[in-house]
Amino acid sequence: MSRSAHPAGPRHADVLPEGHYSAPPADLNVLDPKVWSRSVTRDERGVATVGGIGVDALAEEFGTPAYFLDESDFRARCRAWAEAFGKDADVFYAGKAFLSRAVVRWLKEEGLNLDVCSGGELTTALSAGMPAERIAFHGNNKSEEEIRTAVEVGVGRIVLDSFQEIVRVAHIAQSLGKRQRVQIRVTVGVEAHTHEFIATAHEDQKFGIALAGGQAAEAVRRALKLDGLELIGIHSHIGSQIFDMAGFEVSARRVVGLLAEVRDEHGVELPEIDLGGGLGIAYTSDDDPREPHEIAKALNEIVGRECEAAGLATPRISVEPGRAIVGPTAFTLYRVGTIKPLEGLRTYVSVDGGMSDNIRTALYDAEYSVSLVSRTSEAEPMLVRVVGKHCESGDIVVRDAFLPADVAPGDLIAVPATGAYCRSMASNYNHALRPPVVAVRDGEARVIVRRETEEDLLRLDVG
Repeated sequence: MSRSAHPAGPRHADVLPEGHYSAPPADLNVLDPKVWSRSVTRDERGVATVGGIGVDALAEEFGTPAYFLDESDFRARCRAWAEAFGKDADVFYAGKAFLSRAVVRWLKEEGLNLDVCSGGELTTALSAGMPAERIAFHGNNKSEEEIRTAVEVGVGRIVLDSFQEIVRVAHIAQSLGKRQRVQIRVTVGVEAHTHEFIATAHEDQKFGIALAGGQAAEAVRRALKLDGLELIGIHSHIGSQIFDMAGFEVSARRVVGLLAEVRDEHGVELPEIDLGGGLGIAYTSDDDPREPHEIAKALNEIVGRECEAAGLATPRISVEPGRAIVGPTAFTLYRVGTIKPLEGLRTYVSVDGGMSDNIRTALYDAEYSVSLVSRTSEAEPMLVRVVGKHCESGDIVVRDAFLPADVAPGDLIAVPATGAYCRSMASNYNHALRPPVVAVRDGEARVIVRRETEEDLLRLDVG
């Protein structure tokens, strides 16, 4: 590949513009294990590999852009969460992060349960053989059809999100001659330290029933009176991409306080408490996420301490990691198309994907890393903005990062930690074809979600 010189944007930290970046790493050729899946390394040619296969070979076989998922890493993370919480707790993988039938089978084999939040996710789970009793069904506005299906197949729990839904689920369950296990989702007034749009526990948002004003206590009263419901516990979720456990401590204290109120008023100790998910991952080298065993230890201590203080038996704990499992296990592989230096600012590196395969940067101002993966380079670091090919100025994949100054059209670059929400939130903007998801393990690669085709696009366009 020709490496023709081009005028470059700024390369030295002392002349860089303000932006979302740290100083360039000491060696751009090093793939930081904190942000890459566990089997990613470089071979003797300097080409990045995953599961023993070079990205050049993967690009040749599967094209770009494409998501490559390290199956061994995914399974290992499932086992780590299951082992950390043990047999006296439940780990529900949050399917919204990324779900496919292959993933459902891996979850089943590794002993995890599954959290779904739509009829489509439920159908996918059942079609891949996940036992219904190991499925939890979330959502703030489940349709009657979705509820009926969930009750008919016997999902293990439905999380009730409103007063209307309490009545709706009870009525449907009773009409089917069943008693449905449910939890009530409460908003506990804890705002996670994260982006406003993914902080889900403060009162001014669409999820849950507020503790404030006694609304959650009233929801419990209503649920306990209805024959179609078996109220098994309280659910709380305080946000996403969280590193600090302090929010969980406040949330647990308030939820346990509600459990004590229920005991005092109704003489019932609810047996379960779900603390949700939201644990963060490393998107950049600056992020410092906790390991599953640290999270399990902290949550168990928090709940145990609060229950002891309230004179309650410790309930069975559930957690819902999604991003924390699948996020670090995948990367998105792109091919560079054009290089556009802006003197004194940065260099724009355009790739063959964009906001249609990763909307999170545009939507959440999310930060990502990026590396040149088809070769190594001794060129000095250059500040870049990785952008897509869509007709939108906000089509940014990586806002500010460093790549070697000799990066050129035809090079392969990769963005790590894209396993969560990228394929799940992918779109056909500009009629782009959504990329495939390719699972890689022990020298073998196989498509688990195929690339869309133009025929797929036209099939839904009935003219």
